[in-house]
Amino acid sequence: MKDIFHLSLSSHQEVMYRDEADLNWGFNCLAEACLETDSGLLAEGFMSTHYHSMVFTDAVKALFRKDHYAYTRYFNARHHRRGRLGENRPFVLPIDGLFHMTAALNYVLRQGLHHGVTATPFGYPHCSVNAFFRKDLHRMAPDVLMPDNQRYKYLTDRSSVPLSIRMDSKGLLLREDVLDTSYVEKIYVTPRNFLFQMNRISDEKWEDEQKSDNTKTPIITPALIETGVKEFNPADVLRNELGKVNTNRMTDIELCGLIDNVYIQRISGKTNRISVYDLSYSKRAELGNKLWTEIPAVYKKITSEAQIRRCICLDY
Repeated sequence: MKDIFHLSLSSHQEVMYRDEADLNWGFNCLAEACLETDSGLLAEGFMSTHYHSMVFTDAVKALFRKDHYAYTRYFNARHHRRGRLGENRPFVLPIDGLFHMTAALNYVLRQGLHHGVTATPFGYPHCSVNAFFRKDLHRMAPDVLMPDNQRYKYLTDRSSVPLSIRMDSKGLLLREDVLDTSYVEKIYVTPRNFLFQMNRISDEKWEDEQKSDNTKTPIITPALIETGVKEFNPADVLRNELGKVNTNRMTDIELCGLIDNVYIQRISGKTNRISVYDLSYSKRAELGNKLWTEIPAVYKKITSEAQIRRCICLDY
């Protein structure tokens, strides 16, 4: 019997997605795992250090195993890395009850907002928030799609993704073709309510609504959903929900871009593509010190020691 689950996987010592290509591959691997296990994907959101998903399945372990193995294999090959990526097990939460379902969906879809990356949920491209009520909200499909004979470059070796699931020009499977959008839209009922839910504040009323479900599912809160995510502060979520994005703060993706495309070549003296994982510990430490002084001075951005350490994988 299939049930609905919230799944989250985090990495503590390093980022799991270093750029847009990694984020796209992360979604594609999840989509393939859902297809292979006959699971329905309801919603997902990918951040640099973790991801969240809502799935309708009777094969949670198999789904996670296929997804995790496929992405780890891709990431390790691309970035010259070895070993397990992220936690060995995901955080799994069974979801039961209409209000619990809505709260969980809301949180997954508002990843960009809750983590202070965008001023609205709709501004963050690496989640499924823009896949719902597309006609009413004028969310158009891309004009340019990946040619069929090039799709294999962005899928696993034994991919069974049908051509009916389109792929954009950057190698990302179209979310609206993968997700069970009709199921989710029935939860929200109308585009108006969907917009309201994407903009409401997490408060006691939200928790009271969930109590009326009278189920065994615990109250969905940011602290519960983000179980296992290092350095997560629920107070930041409430502040970020106001939409006041600090544009002076450098994101992990921005920092990884500088590291991978600018600084590694400088510090290694090599012109061929190498990865931060190719550097010795002492070279990474040297790079960390350089970033600590140059990010605020040269790029006028705010960073932190913890952010630099995870982006240069100093504790890997």
